[in-house]
Amino acid sequence: MLILQTLKRGPAHGYAIARHIRQVSDEILQAEEGSLYPALARLLRDGLVVAEWGTSASNRKVRIYRITPQGEARLEQQVCEFDRLLSGIARVMRPAES
Repeated sequence: MLILQTLKRGPAHGYAIARHIRQVSDEILQAEEGSLYPALARLLRDGLVVAEWGTSASNRKVRIYRITPQGEARLEQQVCEFDRLLSGIARVMRPAES
């Protein structure tokens, strides 16, 4: 969900995706290479993102990922499910009334 949300802002390579997630979450969330790239491979396989080779700002060859319409639809579904989950947790965490 975080990768798709990041790519909704625009195409990006893996390092830029990880950096964005880390920065926007105030360093709370870390997208490590060991989990980021396998997740990107699954998103590619499932048709939720597409990739093409490009060049980074430091002139390195990188794979640039872009969200597909199917990816946007899945993201919308995941956000709805996440909102429901947060709502349920909030109800459970409310102090008991005496």
